[in-house]
Amino acid sequence: MNDRQHDTGKSPRQDHTGELFAALQRLLPQHTLSRLLGKLADSRHPRLKHFLIQRAMARYGISLEEAALSRPEDYPSFNDFFTRQLRDEARPIDPAPNALVSPADGAVSQLGAIQDGTLFQAKGHHFSTRQLLGLDEHFCARFQQGSFATIYLSPRDYHRVHMPCDGRLLETLYIPGRLFSVNDITAKHIPGLFARNERLVCLFDTDRGLLAVVLVGAILVAGIRTTWRDYYKPDQCHHDKFSEPRVILRGEELGQFRFGSTVVMAMESPVNFADTLGPGSAVTMGSKLGEWR
Repeated sequence: MNDRQHDTGKSPRQDHTGELFAALQRLLPQHTLSRLLGKLADSRHPRLKHFLIQRAMARYGISLEEAALSRPEDYPSFNDFFTRQLRDEARPIDPAPNALVSPADGAVSQLGAIQDGTLFQAKGHHFSTRQLLGLDEHFCARFQQGSFATIYLSPRDYHRVHMPCDGRLLETLYIPGRLFSVNDITAKHIPGLFARNERLVCLFDTDRGLLAVVLVGAILVAGIRTTWRDYYKPDQCHHDKFSEPRVILRGEELGQFRFGSTVVMAMESPVNFADTLGPGSAVTMGSKLGEWR
């Protein structure tokens, strides 16, 4: 096990609470709740959207200092507020030519080596690239000895996802699934969490081999959209192959979450991650995660 793939110690009482939290999520109508939130979040009723925005800012400590629109009343809906764009200079992209940068603001959940096609989720839980990606086996096999990084976006974070390195978009696969929470508590108690949840898999060809950027849905996430497709029907698989691969440069936007969630990156080539990074480390979009070997 990579020394940065670990689980912080929890008391038996905390573990029991986590088990109850995970069990409750299994009983909830996850998709119904999430789609209902989506309808509320899309509302342009002035009083409703103002109430939702003010409550979110107070509850999660959201600041608009870096946002392109700095006044809450300038957002037509809660979704527009939540997926707000930042000022151009707010997130400088690391200039090192060999750098792999963070695709989003958030916190590192896990990162390290893919060992025989297996990614580490949390203590006692792993999942395979085949389970996560759902792509043809000849693609999945190329990730056997690569690297991975999982970034968790909390509700207070900037919710747009960007390209971690230059690449050519080959295909996307939208996989319907569950909508468990993706926080650390759930990761410790739901086996194969990221390979069970609804997710969008984006496969790229890069100068360092294949790169998969996976946008993982979660409970109360009201939708995932990309810069090339606005909507994915939640109960249908969508598999798109691009006859003319779309070139997306490092730092360019890929898509956005309409509430907090997780991005999992799988790289065919190994990456030397920064020694300062580990589970719980805060990262910002464009900051260097590591360098290609």
